[in-house]
Amino acid sequence: MQETFEINAVARADTGKGASRRLRRTGQVPGIVYGAHKVPSTVALAHSELVQHLQHEAFYSHVLDLMVDGRAERVVLKDLQRHPSKPFILHIDFLRVAEDEKLRLHVPLHFVGEDVCPGIKQGGMVSHAQTDVEVTCLPKDLPEFIEVDLSTLGPGGSLHLSDLKLPAGVEITALSQGPEHDLPVVAVMAKHGGGVGEEEEEEGEL
Repeated sequence: MQETFEINAVARADTGKGASRRLRRTGQVPGIVYGAHKVPSTVALAHSELVQHLQHEAFYSHVLDLMVDGRAERVVLKDLQRHPSKPFILHIDFLRVAEDEKLRLHVPLHFVGEDVCPGIKQGGMVSHAQTDVEVTCLPKDLPEFIEVDLSTLGPGGSLHLSDLKLPAGVEITALSQGPEHDLPVVAVMAKHGGGVGEEEEEEGEL
């Protein structure tokens, strides 16, 4: 069962850097809501509540319920600006969702099957080239994550974007741009070996 997220916000009329700084001093985060052929609107959210939501991986790839002054809007998280050195959220962007319009959004990859992967059992090591992937789909088809199954990979084996198994209605955005964008996702690096053993080296030195 998918998680649900409800975020509380209030509309704000004052904009600009000075207004944003004043909001942050009161423990709030300035934000903007745009898209779905509507006029963008500015909002403010409680920093403490937002941080709790951001601890959930699914929050980043989920259709969210944004309550603005008690009125619900369906949105996705589109951008997040963090302070470069302090644990503060400086600004957040939400994109309104239209049920009949496709989204382009990054979703995380979950790697499974490492415990039975033949390449790993033979001493190989996993190299992750990507940890998330951008998909295109309708809001109703948006997955929280995509599984990457390593259970059949032998030494030197790899998986590309085109090898991923996708839910119905979901496409990988990069693949629509041509075969040259079929990038590697994960590989099992074979164990290095085949050289002279320590005992043989010692014998050769005598």
